[in-house]
Amino acid sequence: MPRILLGVCGGIAAYKALEFTRLALKAGHSVRVVQTEAATRFVGQASFAGITGAPVLVTEWEPDPLRGVFPGDPLPDHAPLSHLALVEHADAYLIAPATAQTLAKLAHGTADNLLTAAALACRRPLIVAPAMNNAMYEHAATQANLALLRERGVTVLTPGTGSLGSPGEFGIGRLPESPELLAAVENALRVGGELDGANVLVTAGGTREAIDSVRFVGNRSSGRMGFAVAEEAQRRGASVTVVAANVSIPRSPGIAYVDVTSAAELADACAARFDACDVLLMAAAVADYRPAEAQAGKIKKDRTGAELNLSLVRTTDVLSVLSERRRPGQLIVGFAAEHGAGALAYGREKLTRKKLDAIVVNDIGGAGIGFESTDNEVWIVTADEERHVPKASKGVVAAAILDAVLSRRSSNDIKVRR
Repeated sequence: MPRILLGVCGGIAAYKALEFTRLALKAGHSVRVVQTEAATRFVGQASFAGITGAPVLVTEWEPDPLRGVFPGDPLPDHAPLSHLALVEHADAYLIAPATAQTLAKLAHGTADNLLTAAALACRRPLIVAPAMNNAMYEHAATQANLALLRERGVTVLTPGTGSLGSPGEFGIGRLPESPELLAAVENALRVGGELDGANVLVTAGGTREAIDSVRFVGNRSSGRMGFAVAEEAQRRGASVTVVAANVSIPRSPGIAYVDVTSAAELADACAARFDACDVLLMAAAVADYRPAEAQAGKIKKDRTGAELNLSLVRTTDVLSVLSERRRPGQLIVGFAAEHGAGALAYGREKLTRKKLDAIVVNDIGGAGIGFESTDNEVWIVTADEERHVPKASKGVVAAAILDAVLSRRSSNDIKVRR
């Protein structure tokens, strides 16, 4: 039975930690809780203790009747130091909500309470779920602290966007919902297994096709979905390379990134790496058309007010080209961003026409999903299955996509090229 140590900081979102605890226990996990003193002002220790059946600690000086172990485990012969024993017996440590203050402490190695001392001693997967006002989350200091934690291998969850704690406040900073928190923990518990030894190639972002030295034809893809898929593949043991088309979001250590601008550059980068990969996940939004000729300088506005006419030509269909040259055992997953009725039907047609193993279809016409959003809602289509993934964070959606990939990899006897 997996053991989860839950750290709860002092924020209005602390009540959601109760919901997470119930969900984790229902899923068969064992949970122990540590709180900061400020957290007890929002949710009392007795609430968590009543749900988990285990004492809840705030300071190192409190006696722990379980001596650092989880409910049902044999008691050790002596009473160890709580901040060492709790993380030693846990399989994963989740801090949710993680306040700006605690994030700053974690980033700079401050261990002035039980929660942060346990984090400093943690050699298990550490996941933090920031939750705060959007102004605090977007502040350069907070973003720098999060970047530092990511560099050290901490899994940092992206908060949701919506109504915040104060009346009338709206923006990024909401604690992810309990199913997303549990999915993140369970993903962390699967590190180094399912894709162990596999080489995974992911494309992300949106290509830009030059009109002149200033302007381009492009799209709104941020690269978030592709990056989430890459990070999920890495968590499952794969060696991951991302071909990133104009992506500016933070990057994860341990993943190789190749930056490109145009569809032609993306095609070349993929072609050079395709033979060595076991799985290709084509999440980038690649331009279907480009200007026939790009001007060397900037096109000046015509003072007469005449219109500017652009002649567009088709770009290379990168996915079709790669599919035609695949070796036995390679698995190829396409992505199709559609709008409105017929999205799923087009995805099925594309699956067949391009000879793919699976295709991920999302209707970008829905509110709060798709391009530039932290959430998504998709259908994963294969030759024999259509699986709907309801609206969730792109990290959760990425986990569902990788589950589908692993299913196809098993059924098709995909072989890892070493």
